[in-house]
Amino acid sequence: MDELSALLSTPVVTLGATTITLGQALIAGAALAGLLLLALGVSLWRSSRAGARAAAESAERAREAEDRLSDILKTQSEMQGRMATMAELFGSRQGEIARAMGERLDGMTHRLGQSIAEQTKATHENLSRLQERLAVIDAAQGNIQSLAGQVAGLQAILSNKQTRGAFGQARMEAIVADGLPPGSYEFQATLASGFRPDCLIRMPNGAPSLAIDAKFPLESFNAIRSAEGNEALLKAAVALFRRDMDVHIKAVADKYLVPGETQDTAFLFVPSESVFAEIHENHEAIVQRAHRARIVIVSPSLLMLSIQVIQSVLKDARMREQAHLIQGEVMRLMEDLGRLDERVRRLHGHFGQTAKDIDEILVSTAKVTKRGQRIEALEFGELPAAPEPAPRAVETKSGQLRLKVVEDE
Repeated sequence: MDELSALLSTPVVTLGATTITLGQALIAGAALAGLLLLALGVSLWRSSRAGARAAAESAERAREAEDRLSDILKTQSEMQGRMATMAELFGSRQGEIARAMGERLDGMTHRLGQSIAEQTKATHENLSRLQERLAVIDAAQGNIQSLAGQVAGLQAILSNKQTRGAFGQARMEAIVADGLPPGSYEFQATLASGFRPDCLIRMPNGAPSLAIDAKFPLESFNAIRSAEGNEALLKAAVALFRRDMDVHIKAVADKYLVPGETQDTAFLFVPSESVFAEIHENHEAIVQRAHRARIVIVSPSLLMLSIQVIQSVLKDARMREQAHLIQGEVMRLMEDLGRLDERVRRLHGHFGQTAKDIDEILVSTAKVTKRGQRIEALEFGELPAAPEPAPRAVETKSGQLRLKVVEDE
């Protein structure tokens, strides 16, 4: 017993100032084992309660799953019925749709056939019109080719100075000859100074004539067109053209502006509308210099307009010259009208006298008729009755005679 006590008092572990003996260690181990057993029991109790609860929850979930499964089966049967109904409905609808689609396809096929036929007809008509237009285009192309050949010939003519001058002269002469009567103009007439303008238009009432020059310096102008794109050549060509125009304008003014013989203004004819427009658009200084020299630059259309104005002036002058003849004819016409009025008045008097004579004759015949009636009725013993009104000739406003019953005079 003492040995056991000594054994239990034997120190086992020393923790700082505290010494744990074997007995204390055994007591602590026994207490710890009791605690462990207690904790194990509590844990087993809790595990048993948790298992029971889990079993209850599993049973509840099984019942819910069974209920859900029955609901699903019920819903599945309802869905099968609905699917069968929908399948039947879809079958009937599919037949209707097939019939409707067939009818629509037939209608579309018919309309498509009509549309294709109409399109074929329209295409045929369009092709026919296109062929006609192509024929017109071919004719126009032939005209264009012919015109191109004529333009080439005109270019060849204009490239030669003499032929170009003849071309301008011929065009000016055609315009003047078409617009003025013969005798009112003269080509290549000689002035008193010895110079010969291309055309000289005779103005009425002894007024001075109008001189027209058709020798336009076209070489310098063509040099301007050829030098386009080269600044140096273009500048030199413009300077040359201005110099040539100054010289030509001065020559026309000195030669053809003769006081008392020609007008104080002369025409410088340009045979091309494009050249005329180019001069007025880009060479205003030349136009102003010509105006100061009393030289008017005219194109074919402007010359034609001027000729029409001159024609009106000539016509007015001729009318003024014939005015005294017209006045004499009017005076003689008035004399004839006076004589005609006098003769009509005399004829009216004759008609009035004739109507009066006829009235008297009718009165006499009426009396004779009445007396004859009395003799026929043997009314000698009776008093003469009042004479009945006898018809009488009366003149109307239109100069005709008509019978009118009047009292016996």
